[in-house]
Amino acid sequence: MRMRTTVSAITRLLAAGGIAALALGLYPGLHVAAAQAPEELLATIAPGQVEYYATAETLKNGMPVVPARISASFSQPLQVMKRLVSQAEYAQCVQEKGCRPLHKNHRNDVAPDLPVVGVSWLDATDYAKWYSERTGSNYRLPTYGEWVHVAGEVFKEDQRIDIYDPDNPAQRWLAEYALESQRKSAADPFPKPFGSFGTNQAGVQDLGGNVWEWTDTCHVRQYLDEDGKSMLPPTENCGIRVVAGSHHSLITDFMRDPKAGACSVGIPPTNLGIRLVRDMG
Repeated sequence: MRMRTTVSAITRLLAAGGIAALALGLYPGLHVAAAQAPEELLATIAPGQVEYYATAETLKNGMPVVPARISASFSQPLQVMKRLVSQAEYAQCVQEKGCRPLHKNHRNDVAPDLPVVGVSWLDATDYAKWYSERTGSNYRLPTYGEWVHVAGEVFKEDQRIDIYDPDNPAQRWLAEYALESQRKSAADPFPKPFGSFGTNQAGVQDLGGNVWEWTDTCHVRQYLDEDGKSMLPPTENCGIRVVAGSHHSLITDFMRDPKAGACSVGIPPTNLGIRLVRDMG
């Protein structure tokens, strides 16, 4: 946790054209003039196509199986924030009554060069609404497919093994254990300065770092019969959303702590943060 905002950090914020930093309760006289997000803070992702495992929970005769592969095409460019929303930017949203204050273990963090964490999907959508009104453009959370498209060459997926034997559930457990062994929790859970986890070819920073990103994709459950055909229409639960990172996870939309609110099995995300896309046109 940062207990002070340095002059050099504020200088970097101004140089980047970021939103004003206002220290909640700690620095009552500190205020940096706000500015609309300039084009250089956005990366433009060219049209293209991506393939990935569906985030749907797929059950075959009541047992979990590997979901289908999805192919998604994007015929138009996509504009996305190069970095995650900063602590200072979220603090400004709180100051202007557009966002809820963070929990007390996060609310003293107002650094302009660190990502805000400890935010729920509801917080993220509140921020998107406030930021859209402030900038005059429509900003929103990406879908999971859009996030995969943005990640590009740095996108990684778990290797999935499709084992289904109702007479031997131990096979499924062993497969799930092998899947989890691919995942590692972050050695250092504290937010790092922007760019600490690298930049992809499109100029987007910290994809797959120790901050998972909220998407607008809802949790879906799919039921299959013995032949792999749909038994019922998929059920969608938008009270649970997909978060994207080094592996995707399912989190209840009002949860700010991923360790308490993860709905999927396995190692939960380390932190929850915000990155927005801007609708073009």
